Amino acid sequence: MREKLIILRGEKTITEVAKDLNITRQMLSAIENNARTPSLALARKIAVYYSTTIEDVFLILNATKCYLYFTKREMKSLGWR
Repeated sequence: MREKLIILRGEKTITEVAKDLNITRQMLSAIENNARTPSLALARKIAVYYSTTIEDVFLILNATKCYLYFTKREMKSLGWR
């Protein structure tokens, strides 16, 4: 679960935040429960909404590994393979 998103949401409901982000409540819930990974554009929108960075919200840190997930299209647009 992406606890960071739930912490950032604070007292607001999923419905309120989803409406502010112009996405469905179901989509936000799926992102918070790690069932869906947002597109880079949506990840940025969420980060801006919470006045933080994409890395702060979505970067998964492990003792030995660090992951940031992108779709193939996003990687290609960044010039990555």
